[in-house]
Amino acid sequence: MRRFEFVEGTSSKFWQPEVQGNVFIVTFGRIGTAGQRKEKAFADAAGAQKEYDKKVAEKVREGYQEVTEGGAPAAVAAPAAAPKQTPLPRRVPVATPTQATLDAAAEALAGLRARLGWRSWEVTSRARRARRALRALGGVDPAAHAQLGPVFEALMKRVVAAPKEGRLPLRHALGLLSELDVAAFRRAVELWRSAPESGELGMVRRADSLGEPELALRLGLLLAERPGFKGSASEDGWAKRWGQLRPHVEKKLSESGGSLSEWVKGVSAGSETPLAGRLSRLEA
Repeated sequence: MRRFEFVEGTSSKFWQPEVQGNVFIVTFGRIGTAGQRKEKAFADAAGAQKEYDKKVAEKVREGYQEVTEGGAPAAVAAPAAAPKQTPLPRRVPVATPTQATLDAAAEALAGLRARLGWRSWEVTSRARRARRALRALGGVDPAAHAQLGPVFEALMKRVVAAPKEGRLPLRHALGLLSELDVAAFRRAVELWRSAPESGELGMVRRADSLGEPELALRLGLLLAERPGFKGSASEDGWAKRWGQLRPHVEKKLSESGGSLSEWVKGVSAGSETPLAGRLSRLEA
């Protein structure tokens, strides 16, 4: 059986294709593991062989190298050990919520909800105020607090509301979620399932497919941001945060036999030019 490997940076993965009759089979995963096995049946053996040849060519273009039967690259004695990853910085400062800070957060969220549909600068101002109020809570789950849960869920629903009802821009929604327990993000994604597959909301669902909500939230927040807007991070700040997150995202993708390039190609920016620009920077 042929075996291909890709060892670069934090990536260390293998890919093994084979054909059995009319079935194309691939085993893939991180080097040193058994990996995952997928099968795809075709109408005949010729169809399976065509798929085999196409996928081999794709992997070679992506940088995979064919190795000997033992799995070691022909010109390398053994793959270098991946460098130890730097832990991601804490998203929210440590804080203990009090009745006063909970009430202030609930008031700020209600104020934001009341301004949806108004001029964009007013919505942005209210969103920043709500984000600061949530940050003072130290990363709580709003569902655990009666004064926060209902108003916060109502705000998340407004992300996919009709324009005439007053939408909450996704970048503001993700900004609020970044100050909370990741459980709030998981529930929000479920509320957004009805949205189109393309554009920013499609991007968030694509990020959620990583299977790691914390990474999905941080990646979605980066892609929804608009550096250069008043109050937004600078391009250098954006690049620094992506530099911290990138090894973790690539590691997660490599564990399932994927790559950052493949992931980016799977995101449809639709007509949203800013999102297309953010996506292009992921591989820069």
